[in-house]
Amino acid sequence: MSLRREFVTLARKEGSNIRELCRRYGIQPRIGYKWLRRYAAEGDKGLKDRSRRPEHSPGRTPASMEAKIVALRGEHPCWGARTLQRRLVDLGETGVPSVSTVAAILHRHGLIDAQASAQRAAPIRFERGAPNELWQMDYKGHFATAAGRCHPLAVLDDHSRFALAIAACADERTATVQRVLTGVFRRYGLPGRMLMDNGSPWGNGSHQPWTGLGAWLLRLGIGVSHGRPYHPQTQGKVERFNGTMQSEVIGQRAWRDLAQCDQEFERFRHVYNAERPHQALGLATPASRYRPSYRAFPEQLPAIDYGPGAIVRKVQGKGEISFSRREWPVGKAFSGQPVALRPTIVDGKYDVVFCLHKVAEIDLREGQE
Repeated sequence: MSLRREFVTLARKEGSNIRELCRRYGIQPRIGYKWLRRYAAEGDKGLKDRSRRPEHSPGRTPASMEAKIVALRGEHPCWGARTLQRRLVDLGETGVPSVSTVAAILHRHGLIDAQASAQRAAPIRFERGAPNELWQMDYKGHFATAAGRCHPLAVLDDHSRFALAIAACADERTATVQRVLTGVFRRYGLPGRMLMDNGSPWGNGSHQPWTGLGAWLLRLGIGVSHGRPYHPQTQGKVERFNGTMQSEVIGQRAWRDLAQCDQEFERFRHVYNAERPHQALGLATPASRYRPSYRAFPEQLPAIDYGPGAIVRKVQGKGEISFSRREWPVGKAFSGQPVALRPTIVDGKYDVVFCLHKVAEIDLREGQE
């Protein structure tokens, strides 16, 4: 202010060379003449810095739309600008601003961390080509309720990210999982394959990978895969889903009992499937990409038939079969069930097959000199 006032005082004197004064004060002539005009009109007030913000902003988002964006963010605190913008469009709102404008509104209201969002790396995504080719299943870590513990069990379609089930379970036992899956299979049909980690009740370590639950799935014609040990990213979609559920549902309240958990989980499942735009799906909803399986759940399993001429053995109580005067381990999960031995292209080697799935192999050359 003092330099501007000094410049104006000298420039207004009779006979002053305004352009030369501008050169000496290090400003362009157009700036010098601007200060002179403002001083003549407003005095010292005209020498103060002015906001560059325009007096009128015809392109500014209406206050009513800004309020809707803030309100929707309040309902879903974990939704980002892209998700909020797409959801407003899906709701039929008119005049929905661009994603960048929605982000600016969130920043202005202190609802988003600009630095954290800028540092977030774009994920590399892989998915199956069609619904029901692969389902992922996982128990999220348990949490406490006033009546005990809740063990959330999630089942997710790999292609569409459709949440087939979020069950509030009292434990992590085989019977519990089988009960939940039976309800899911009855509603949505059977998948081609299921992917789980190596934990109980669907994993049993590297030496005996098959469990009773795995044998039941094979019996239904469902392939079974396990992720690499200590690599949860193998089940990345259901792990990410668990994180979303933690931030949007579980971590938001104190819980009374499993009945309340089931009610809130089902409400969240509807929002996740039918309302929440998913960035990995091009901001479509999972429900828009999912369709039930054409393979219906059989209420009564047919008898296992390996066809004429098959080498069939019954698995004994400890999980072994007898063949060629020797006993071979197959797995206790198949105790009491028939398995077939199919010769391979290697002389003396056989695949052990349960229903349509290879579960072990035997080599008659073992132990021979």
